[in-house]
Amino acid sequence: MKPLKDFIIQFVGLKIGKHHFEYKIEQAFFEHFEYKEFNNVSVAVDVELEKKSTLLELRFKASGFVNINCDLTNEPYDQTIDNAFELVVKFGDEYNDEHVDILMVPHGTYEISLQQYIYELIVLAVPIKRVHPGVEDGTLNSDILEKLEELSPKLSEEDKDKEEDIDPRWNTLKKLLTDNK
Repeated sequence: MKPLKDFIIQFVGLKIGKHHFEYKIEQAFFEHFEYKEFNNVSVAVDVELEKKSTLLELRFKASGFVNINCDLTNEPYDQTIDNAFELVVKFGDEYNDEHVDILMVPHGTYEISLQQYIYELIVLAVPIKRVHPGVEDGTLNSDILEKLEELSPKLSEEDKDKEEDIDPRWNTLKKLLTDNK
């Protein structure tokens, strides 16, 4: 995948100390990754890069919303995004990204691409089970919810009476279980 130029930081020319970068993430960013789960995206990502003599410390903070479909009703809603991540970039003999929060880059590297880290920061901030807030508080009027309620199994009066008319032999067997204790 071709890196996006806007998300590449050339740290070789930066002075030692803290530097701030701001990114406005929209739907086009996720289209670059061919990620089609979001209907709309509006997330602000703040990156603080602290350059030290032997390493770089990056602090990512994402806040905003993504518009996604509810898993129960398929109704679109805005899911709030609020997530943070810290990354330490060290210099070594070869590239190594085996650790979640430590990145090793070869000596002589002069830039770093943040696009993959921003992508993961936002995608991982979305809950696994996506439930429309209107479903949780009962305010959502949806055809799907009404159909689910209509088709859900209900105990009728006959079923309740059948449960009470249990064969007395089962009661005797249950008594045996409780008597042994």
